[in-house]
Amino acid sequence: MASNSAARAKAMPRMRVALIGCNHRSAPVELRERVAFTPEQAARAAEELRLLGILEEAVVVSTCNRSELYGVPAASEDAAPEAMESFFAGFHKLQPEEMNGRLYRHADAEAVRHLFRVASGLDSMLLGEAEILGQVRDAYGRALDQGSTGPVLNRLFQGALEVGKRVRTETEVGARPMSVAFAGVKLAERVFGNLSGHEALIVGAGAVAEQVAEHLRHRGIARMVVVNRSPERAGELARRVGADAAGLESLDSLLSTPDIIVTSVSGGETVLSCAKLESAMDARSGRALFLVDLGVPRNIEPSAAALYNVFLYNVDDLGEIVEQNKLAREAEIPRAEAIITEQLAKFEAWQRGVEAVAFLDRLRDRLHADRQALVRQRLDAMPQLTPEDRQRILLITEELIDEILRRPEERLRAGRFERRLEAIQVLRSLFGLDEIDKE
Repeated sequence: MASNSAARAKAMPRMRVALIGCNHRSAPVELRERVAFTPEQAARAAEELRLLGILEEAVVVSTCNRSELYGVPAASEDAAPEAMESFFAGFHKLQPEEMNGRLYRHADAEAVRHLFRVASGLDSMLLGEAEILGQVRDAYGRALDQGSTGPVLNRLFQGALEVGKRVRTETEVGARPMSVAFAGVKLAERVFGNLSGHEALIVGAGAVAEQVAEHLRHRGIARMVVVNRSPERAGELARRVGADAAGLESLDSLLSTPDIIVTSVSGGETVLSCAKLESAMDARSGRALFLVDLGVPRNIEPSAAALYNVFLYNVDDLGEIVEQNKLAREAEIPRAEAIITEQLAKFEAWQRGVEAVAFLDRLRDRLHADRQALVRQRLDAMPQLTPEDRQRILLITEELIDEILRRPEERLRAGRFERRLEAIQVLRSLFGLDEIDKE
C-alpha cells in the first residue's frame, strides 16, 4: 500500500501557478524588443525551464507588448519566481540588474486573473485589441504540441480562451476592435487626411501586416506593394488585398514612391536603416514619408526619426489613440471584469477539488498502510483469534479510519480557497506526505 501511495503521489500534479513577465506598462519598447521570444525561442525556453527543474509545466506568451512565462513550480514554490526571473534574464543575455524592476511577478489567483485579463484585451495597450486572443491561443497551442503543458496549464489556458471569447461576445469591449494595425492606419490618416490618393509599402506578410493592408484597402489607398523575404508569401497576401508583391531584395528600389511604409517583420532584423531612408528622401526631393514600425524588436532604425519630413512611429507612440479607444470602451470594463471573476472562481473550484481529492487519497492510503502494518503486527501476538475474528478487526479498523476522515474531508472540501491551501500544506507536513513525494 505504501508503494502505491508513493506512486499516486508522484502522479498527482502540483496546483500552484507562477507568472513573471514585462509589458508595455512595466518596460519601454527598447527593453521589450530585447526580451521578445520568437516561436522557436519560446519552445526552447519552455523546454529548458522544465529540464532545469524550475517548472513542471511551462507556456511562453510573447507579443509586441509583452513577454511572459507561465508555469507550475517543480520544487520550491517560494523560490520559483526568482529562478524564473534569473532564467528570463539569462536566456536573453541580460544582467539581472538590467531589468531594473521591470519584471512583474504574480502567483496563483493573481496569475490566473492576469492571464484572463490579457486574453480579454483588458491588459492591452489598445483596450480590447483584436489580435491578443489569437496570440494567446497560438502560444498555448505551440506549448501543447511541444508537450510542455500539463493538467494545470491546460485548464488555465483553456479557461483564458473561454474568457476571451465571452468578453468579446457578451460586452462591447471587443466592439469595433482597435488593433495595433488599425492604430497605425489612423495615424496615417492624421498626417495625410484622405488616403485615396496615396501609395503604401507593407514590409512583412504576417497577420499584423495583413491587417494593415486590409485597413488601407478599406480606406481606398491608391496602390500597395507587399514586400517579404519570401516572395511567395508576399504574393499570397498581395492577391488577397489587391496589391503588388516583391521580394525583400527589392526594398531599396521601392522607397522613392510610397507615402506610407508599415513594417512588421519578425526575427529582430533592421530592415530600414537611417542611411537607407536618408538616401530615399534625397530621391523623393524631401516629400513627406510616414513610417509605422510595428515590429518588436523594431525594424526601422530609431535615428531615422530625425530626418527631415520623416514621421516615424513605433508601438509605444500610440498613446493618444490608446486613450481615445479606452475612453470609448471603459464603461464596459466592469462587465468584463465580472466575467473574469466568474471564470476565476471556476478555476479555483477546480483547483480546490483536484487538490482536496489528491490530498485525501494520499492521506487515506498512508493511514490504511500504517493501520494494516500495525494490526497485523498486533494480531501476530494473538494466535488465539480465529480467522473470522482477525478479519472483523481489520474491517472495523478500516471503517474507523474512514469515519475519522469523513468530517475533515467535508470541511476541507467546503473551506475557502486560501484556508484550504494552508490546511493542506499543514496536514501534508504533519502526516509526512511531503516525504512520500520526494521518494
